[in-house]
Amino acid sequence: MPTLIKELQSESEVMKAFPVMKQLRTHLNEDTFLELVLEAQAKNHYKIFALIDEGEIVAVTGFKPMITLYYGRFVWVCDLVTDRNKRSQGYGEKLLTFVHEWAKEHNYESVALSSGLQRTDAHGFYENKMDYEKVSYVFKTNLK
Repeated sequence: MPTLIKELQSESEVMKAFPVMKQLRTHLNEDTFLELVLEAQAKNHYKIFALIDEGEIVAVTGFKPMITLYYGRFVWVCDLVTDRNKRSQGYGEKLLTFVHEWAKEHNYESVALSSGLQRTDAHGFYENKMDYEKVSYVFKTNLK
């Protein structure tokens, strides 16, 4: 079976990605994951794609096209994770390259993402392998 990248659209397809996504979004349970994905797809044009190798989901990305005054027309990568048992085999690079190609095909000018401060391996991947640059800090406050 060849490697393929597939958009996940049905509830059952989305749920097949949960075990890999859970490795990045450890705070989510299955119900909350599905609820958030479906709402984001309906309201925010969120897209979720899986990289499938040998019939198995090995990496997942979620992204959404956006327009802001700062970035212009761009794609925001909300989630990008490779199964911990499959890392350093080129899956993340392949999936993020797919996002770049998707963005170009849909006339977006750039791709941006945020990465947690503790994820130093990911930072090296983005900066050294994928040619991203640090352009800002992301700040957050909880309202509850």
